[in-house]
Amino acid sequence: MQLPEPVTRPLCALTIAGSDSGGGAGIQADLRTFAAHGLLGCTAVTAITAQNTLTVTHAQALDASLVVAQLDAVLADLPIRAAKTGMLATAAIVRAVASYWAGLERPLPLVVDPVMVSTGGDRLLDPDAIDAMRRLLLPLATVLTPNLPEAAALLGADEVADPEDCVAALAALCGPHTTVVLKGGHRDWSPRAADLVRLPDGRHFWLDAPRIDTRCDHGTGCTFAAAIAANLALGLELRDALLAAKQYLTGAMRTAAPLGAGHSPVDHLWQLRRMVDADEG
Repeated sequence: MQLPEPVTRPLCALTIAGSDSGGGAGIQADLRTFAAHGLLGCTAVTAITAQNTLTVTHAQALDASLVVAQLDAVLADLPIRAAKTGMLATAAIVRAVASYWAGLERPLPLVVDPVMVSTGGDRLLDPDAIDAMRRLLLPLATVLTPNLPEAAALLGADEVADPEDCVAALAALCGPHTTVVLKGGHRDWSPRAADLVRLPDGRHFWLDAPRIDTRCDHGTGCTFAAAIAANLALGLELRDALLAAKQYLTGAMRTAAPLGAGHSPVDHLWQLRRMVDADEG
């Protein structure tokens, strides 16, 4: 059998997030998403969680200095093209990541997924870390991807009433070049799964896809943010990166098979499987 020629220089993306022992979310979901897009995935692990499809039984945040040491090691040597954040766990880690990113000599696209609660309802971010995220990290984001509960928490509100007012208020917390994607999976704005995008110039558009009735929804937020980061690392324009990420997540949910007794992971490798099937056919 003839082996394929090696690629000349793999592209790399970075995830700054927690580890999910069940494999459905966190860095595990991010790395599979990066791999599905042909990227080498690098990590700065922020926390170790003991979890499965049902619940998180334990979570231990790492020391912020260890998170920074991982960032130093990766960025000193590897050609990172984009990054995303997930579970940051503590205010100290949020401050450390924000300070590190603000000090980069060469700005890199950063997708901020403000993870606060797991799919099963377990808290993954200390309450005092929300203020640090609001003040320090949001202004650095290239793309901010909150769901409705996360958006409400960032705004200090009980709930999100009007989506356009919400993205405008979130944009006011961010930098002048941040795109806000308000994920609508927690509310039936329409029979379809619709996310509202606010571009830095104030224009809006909807990311629209069929709503999928499935319990294979563990790690959807992680996967979506990682797919956006992957597409930016590949050089896609922002709007195209968002559209492609939405399409990727929709396919990953549609083709996933239930696993475990709770919220199952999505099918991160569905596109690769389709390519293999096509080649064999």
